[in-house]
Amino acid sequence: MRHIETDRLILRPTAAEDFEAWARFAADPEVMRHLGGVQPRSTAWRGFIAMAGAWQIQGFAMFSVIEKSSGHWLGRIGPWMPEGWPGTEVGWGLLREAWGRGYAVEAATAAIDWSFQHLGWSEVIHTISPENAGSKGVAARLGSRYLRMGRLPAPIEIDVEVWGQSREQWQSKRSAGK
Repeated sequence: MRHIETDRLILRPTAAEDFEAWARFAADPEVMRHLGGVQPRSTAWRGFIAMAGAWQIQGFAMFSVIEKSSGHWLGRIGPWMPEGWPGTEVGWGLLREAWGRGYAVEAATAAIDWSFQHLGWSEVIHTISPENAGSKGVAARLGSRYLRMGRLPAPIEIDVEVWGQSREQWQSKRSAGK
């Protein structure tokens, strides 16, 4: 299963029709402030194709997040583990107009469930810029905690906070209904 529905969202693999919104996402300085900086359209295309290619080669990647009510692409959230990554990540990035509406937590919750169930991961992490208070808040709402400092591999090569939790911690939280 590579298609997930939540109350308000559809999570699915990257599709060709997502690129225009993806390029807008990558061109927004505020959105990209903690995601490596603004990308010209040609660089955004390469990242977009890498995400689609990860679905083909690895069998997983971040999902495109689609708002059910409008059909609009809101961002990308889900499992991500390129070569040299500091762990089994569920990450997120949303268009600015989707911020503050609970979409990141809603989609990440579904993506974490999916990652543990379908990928068999024993831990999920989130790599977060030390200055990104918003993402730290999302991680905390997911039940994750600060674990350690880490460094993303080339070509990114930035220091990040690694937040996360084990499969057992996640399942305990989910069964408690929190």
